[in-house]
Amino acid sequence: MSDWDNAFTGKTKTGMVESYSFGGAVSFFRTPYSRNLEGVDVAVSGVPLDIATTNRSGARLGPRAIRNASMSLAWARPWPWKNDPMTQMSVIDYGDCAGSLLSVSQIQTHVETILAAGAASLLLGGDHFISYPSLVAHAKIHGPISLIHFDAHTDTWPSSGDGIDHGTMFYKAAKEGIVDPDTSIQIGIRTTNDDTLGYQIVSAADVHNMGPQGVAKAIRARVGDKPCYLTFDIDCLDPAYAPGTGTPVPGGLSSLQALEIIRALVGIRLVGMDVVEVAPAYDHAEITAMAAAQIAIELLCLYGECRQA
Repeated sequence: MSDWDNAFTGKTKTGMVESYSFGGAVSFFRTPYSRNLEGVDVAVSGVPLDIATTNRSGARLGPRAIRNASMSLAWARPWPWKNDPMTQMSVIDYGDCAGSLLSVSQIQTHVETILAAGAASLLLGGDHFISYPSLVAHAKIHGPISLIHFDAHTDTWPSSGDGIDHGTMFYKAAKEGIVDPDTSIQIGIRTTNDDTLGYQIVSAADVHNMGPQGVAKAIRARVGDKPCYLTFDIDCLDPAYAPGTGTPVPGGLSSLQALEIIRALVGIRLVGMDVVEVAPAYDHAEITAMAAAQIAIELLCLYGECRQA
């Protein structure tokens, strides 16, 4: 079998697969598909949920679009990282969280299974509510989590009962003690929500003024050595860089700004990650899915370096 079907025939820790991007089986950066978590360092999986959206639906197709876009980026070690995460760690594509209408408990169990095996979880969304059950699973192990949240929106609007909404989950997480707002930070915010719940806000304008290194310094100071979960809503980027999302807001970050911030976070105690809200029906030339795939592989690079730090 040719190496471009690495999703079926490949092994982990063999590095990026050099083959043409327009053929072969599609997996996340050509990592092998597997449900065997033994010896796995990171399991990448999709959560095709978009029933919690409040504007344009379609993020359920995000995991597939991110995987497909990743194929054209998978031919070499991610620049400018010195280590190839696919050599440094055992990384698999764990497939998608199963279910035609996913529930909170299903997603939580999915992540708990990964964590119980000793692997880290990188989720591909799906709408942003998927972060909530993932955070619940991580908090069971680590206690209250420090959240590093890239977004145009705070997602801390008041929530009551068990309703699912991709704008309320970090309110729920704070009120339930899953996330510690006093050691958490939100980057790229540019929508009105006067009650911060104690989260530190770095607005999109702040990012432009502070520069990536200044923002990264603020993040590291905020989270310290506490266990961190990094969630990246693709609408943190300006619609010029990511039009394919459910609730775009002008005035956001550039792709380069976001990537440079992530690259400067080596040394934090990163325990979990997700990239969410890619809605390919509104995308153009895969630029949103491509940005999400690049951010996801950068998170793998960051996680690998943080493990070694």
